[in-house]
Amino acid sequence: MHTFHSPGEFRSDGRKVSLAIGMFDGVHLGHQQVIRQAVADAEQHEGLAVAVTFDRHPNSIVAPERVPPLIYTQPQKLRALASLGVNATLVIPFTREFSVQSAEAFIRLLAENFGPVHSICVGSSFVFGHKRSGNVDLLQQLGRKVGFIVHGLAAVSLDNEVVSSTRIRESVRQGDLNRASQMLGREYALSGAVVRGDELGRKIGFPTANLDVTGLLVPPNGVYAVHAYIDGERRRAVANIGMRPTLPNAMPELRVEAHLLDFNRDIYGKDIELTFVEKLRDEQKFSSIEELREQIGRDVAAALTKF
Repeated sequence: MHTFHSPGEFRSDGRKVSLAIGMFDGVHLGHQQVIRQAVADAEQHEGLAVAVTFDRHPNSIVAPERVPPLIYTQPQKLRALASLGVNATLVIPFTREFSVQSAEAFIRLLAENFGPVHSICVGSSFVFGHKRSGNVDLLQQLGRKVGFIVHGLAAVSLDNEVVSSTRIRESVRQGDLNRASQMLGREYALSGAVVRGDELGRKIGFPTANLDVTGLLVPPNGVYAVHAYIDGERRRAVANIGMRPTLPNAMPELRVEAHLLDFNRDIYGKDIELTFVEKLRDEQKFSSIEELREQIGRDVAAALTKF
C-alpha cells in the first residue's frame, strides 16, 4: 500500500477511484465496513480504493482541551488499513489552515485530484469541513454536481450497542480488553517506540523496554503477561503500566515498561507492539528495591503459566 500526504501526489492513470474518508482511529468494525465498501466499489469498476485520513485528531487543532487519547499509533492504523485491501492511503496534515477550509472546498479538492472519483464512502454520522458544516446530505448534493455516488453507511452494532472509538476507549480504560478486541475486530494492542529510561530494571536483573505512549490510550495500571512484537518476532514478556510508586520521584509520570523474557538486544528507537494475555496484579508500592526485585521474579514466574 502506498502512503502519501498530498492529493497532488496521487496518480490514478485514468482508473476510477473510490474514497473512504474518516479519522479511522482503531480501524474498528464500523470503519472496516466503510473501507470494505470502497474496496468493493473499486474492484467492481477495476479501479483503485483509497483511504483518506489525518495525521492527528482534528481536536488537537480545533479543540485542544478535548483531544481523546488515540487507540492506535499512525503505523498501527496504516497497517490495519493495508490489511483491508486499500491501494493507497492519503494522510492529510491537519493544520490550522486546513481546519478552516469549507466542507465543499475539501470535497472538491479530493474530486479534482483523484479524478475520476466514482464513489465516496463514509459513516452515516460523518461530519467534515470548517465548524463541522459538512455531512452526508451535503456529500450527496456535491456528488450529484460533480458526478460521484455516496455511501453513508449505518453504524455497526455489537450486542445491541453501537461500535465506536469512544466505546473502545471506555472498554480499555475499564480493563475490558476482550470487549475492546471484539469491537476492533482484532486483538487490542498497545504500540510505541522504545525510549531510554533510567535503566533501573537492568541494574536489578530485569531490563525493560520503555515505550513512548504519549497521547495514546493505555490500559489500567498494573502488571500484565503480554506478547511483545518486534521486528516481526513475537516474544513473551511482562509489562508494567503505572507510576512506579516504589521509586522516589518528585514528579511521577506514567510509564509503560516491558521485560522481554530470554531477550538481550539493543532495541532503542524500534517500535514494540504489546498484546495482553492476562493481568497479573495491580501496581503496588514496595518497601525497598530488593523487595521490588523479588516481586518481579515472582511476576515472571506467574506470567510463564499464562502463555
